[in-house]
Amino acid sequence: MIVVKSAKLHTLIRYVGRPLATLFAFDVLVVVGYVFWGWKWLALPEIPLSIFGSVIGAFVIFRNNNSYSRWWEARTIWGSIVNNSRSFGRQALTMITVPEASDAEKSELSEFKHKLVLHQVAYVNALRDHLRGLPPWDGLAALLPEHELTALKSQQNVPLAIQREMASLLRTCYERGWMGDIRWTSLDATLSSLMDSQGASERIKNTPLPRQYDLFLQLFVNFYSLLLPLGMVERLGLLTPIGSTFVGFIFLALDQIGRSLETPFENNPDDVPISAISRTIEINLRQMLCENEIPQPIAPVNGVLW
Repeated sequence: MIVVKSAKLHTLIRYVGRPLATLFAFDVLVVVGYVFWGWKWLALPEIPLSIFGSVIGAFVIFRNNNSYSRWWEARTIWGSIVNNSRSFGRQALTMITVPEASDAEKSELSEFKHKLVLHQVAYVNALRDHLRGLPPWDGLAALLPEHELTALKSQQNVPLAIQREMASLLRTCYERGWMGDIRWTSLDATLSSLMDSQGASERIKNTPLPRQYDLFLQLFVNFYSLLLPLGMVERLGLLTPIGSTFVGFIFLALDQIGRSLETPFENNPDDVPISAISRTIEINLRQMLCENEIPQPIAPVNGVLW
């Protein structure tokens, strides 16, 4: 997610640098042909640029609204994951108890709670990499025992397998009498809410906007950009590249913004910053465990929060 408050040149170039340079070169070619080579047939002032621009602009706005809705839904989903992760950590540490336990049982219970909370951290990290299509093993190595990592490497959906292990740990707590029916139900409901959020994230990841929105709109924007110098050259003359490129930049940038926002989990600068969100969850849960070594929040890199 881009977090800089002021636009920078390299950010603009990253968005539309190549197509804008192509448009500017075409504008210059049209001007040279019309002004210096006498190709008067290049001027097409009858083209209704304003009408075409209004129609295409309406389509661009419609697509961008849908793209932003997908991006914001993704951010809302991960906000829910933050809340449910905190709730799971709180529930695991306070609801799993033994009133009159021996010192050995207290030690075992404390280790069990610690294991549950670290599994939740592992689940969030695995879900992040699962959505981005990245291998999760480096992030999981410090959170899970070796035998679990080996078993997970045969799974296609690693976060799902981790949550299944978390459910098994909770069942063990229930069978050993460390929590009753109500507390078991409460913890299971939190896991179900986390799974609902995972399913919603996977839906956004695996169901892009219909390709017609992308292909035809990009075609319309590019065609309109090529018509701009032809419709302007008779009135603007040598100034045509300035006017045409500026108007073309607006349409090209809006088109690119929509295509960037519609895929919020592709590990791009415009994505939802799920690495930073995952780190926030880890910090919160490790603080609940009263650990001394707490990782630092992820800071923006070159104006981008990942």
